[in-house]
Amino acid sequence: MSAKAPSPPVFDPTTLDLDSLLKRLHLASARRNWRTLVERAETERWSSREFLGVLVTEEIAQRQQTRIQRAVRHARFPFLKTIDDFDFSLQSSLRVQLLGTYLSPELVSEGKNLILLGKSGRGKTHLAVAIAYRAIQNGFNAFFVTAAALIEELSAASSAGRLRDALASYLQPHLLVVDELGYLSYGPEAANVLFHVVNERHIRRRPMVFTTNKSPLTAWGEVLHDHDLAEAIVDRVLEKGRLIVVDGPSYRTRHLELSKEKQPGDVSKEHAAPEGEVHRRRT
Repeated sequence: MSAKAPSPPVFDPTTLDLDSLLKRLHLASARRNWRTLVERAETERWSSREFLGVLVTEEIAQRQQTRIQRAVRHARFPFLKTIDDFDFSLQSSLRVQLLGTYLSPELVSEGKNLILLGKSGRGKTHLAVAIAYRAIQNGFNAFFVTAAALIEELSAASSAGRLRDALASYLQPHLLVVDELGYLSYGPEAANVLFHVVNERHIRRRPMVFTTNKSPLTAWGEVLHDHDLAEAIVDRVLEKGRLIVVDGPSYRTRHLELSKEKQPGDVSKEHAAPEGEVHRRRT
């Protein structure tokens, strides 16, 4: 029995309102670009399959870019940096290979945590943002907050009896970055509220990235005013996590070290002098 011939279209392709149909299908990129693609297809003699492939591929790419932009806004990064922007040449012990799965989807799928320890200006926040941005590129969402802001908000919520509601914004993101733990002094509720965040995320296998200038193994107890809770926090973070030391010279003041190497003298005074004055000294 011969195959049945396909029925003719029930519409006139020459008068079809493609813009309206694409709008109904929420194909914004295809709606913007289909005329240009039709011209290219005619000029380059694409097959119907090639035309459809390009149309769909560009739609998906545009949606991906829109999703990333939206996720970056929601993440509230203080700046946007990528791992490619990081200067590993200034680090004596850190290599991009050490970050391994922290730059892959396994960061979220396996619930891996990370503590970046180092002095101020070593690029810890840069690395944390870059890791979170890569997670966004891998299809997840992220949220960035300083330790001071998180502790202040949750301590106030705890005092008001609404801690559970306030925790929600820190439990929902696939990845949570807590920046600058140990840089400032915190109130007496610091360990309690931070433990709630860490413990709940630990149960849900949702990863966290911390940056700190204090050793979590020896100093977080004093920083958080509770050695027992601090130990419990670190225990949960490092159960499926790593502690990486970020050393090397400060990114913010390395230009002073370079000046000192090139020209002996009081670098700080030269740095503070007006540009014209510095020029006259050198000449």
